Amino acid sequence: MPVYTLPDLPYDYSALAPVISPEIIELHHDKHHAAYVKGANDTLEQLAEARDKESWGSVNGLEKNLAFHLSGHILHSIYWQNMTGPKDGGGEPLAADGVGELADAIKESFGSFAAFRTQLSKAAATTQGSGWGVLAYEPLSGRLIVEQVYDHQGNVGQGSTPILVFDAWEHAFYLQYKNQKVDFIEAMWQVVNWQDVARRYEAAASRANALLLAP
Repeated sequence: MPVYTLPDLPYDYSALAPVISPEIIELHHDKHHAAYVKGANDTLEQLAEARDKESWGSVNGLEKNLAFHLSGHILHSIYWQNMTGPKDGGGEPLAADGVGELADAIKESFGSFAAFRTQLSKAAATTQGSGWGVLAYEPLSGRLIVEQVYDHQGNVGQGSTPILVFDAWEHAFYLQYKNQKVDFIEAMWQVVNWQDVARRYEAAASRANALLLAP
């Protein structure tokens, strides 16, 4: 039985147009995300086989594969929910829209929404090779931080919870934006689903004591 399954999209392929084309959404979800789900399940089976046979020669590579595919699955699952159609998304999180706690947290952690937006955009756009720009809740300090994720799982603070993710892999934009990653990142702000980000922030903040560093 597969442990991980590909989640359904919360909208149809054309919902994010013209910011992201239907062709990209279909390929990205049905092919790329599906491959990470399969990769995670396959690696779990290979690790089970290694345990049964007590054959540990490949454990280093298998553990890396599991981290890569599982993190890809998790980040993409957040990514789809983080977006909504241009008519409903984008702009700035405001108390008037019921996301005041998130808006206050962004201002407290970064000084202003504009400063946060610039930092996340730069983090996503300057990731070397393939990666992500991530807004995460860091439970030790109780603040929001921006992380620059290489591939799917590197360069992150342990225990931090991603609440807003920008996919900067070429498969996320190349068919439409060619090599203009910066233009894609700028366009992404038009489809951010702040209601979803706010729910993730509130859930993460409510678990602030989950990271126990001492008895």
